[in-house]
Amino acid sequence: MTTTIADLKRGQRGIIKEISAEVIPLKLLEMGCLPGNEVELVQTAPFRDPLYLNINGSHLAIRKETALQIEIEIIP
Repeated sequence: MTTTIADLKRGQRGIIKEISAEVIPLKLLEMGCLPGNEVELVQTAPFRDPLYLNINGSHLAIRKETALQIEIEIIP
């Protein structure tokens, strides 16, 4: 089973392992959503959509649908 950004709990961090460039908007790639970068779940909206993230110092809000496409490795 793969772990994605959508699986993170508030305050939990992970390292982006793999993304599908065809599915992820170019804007996210430009803002640092790339393999090897650290991601932290800062907050979620009601019903967990969208997710508010900190990716290498950039604060982003992404839809859960997109978060499910970004594979991560959780940092213990």
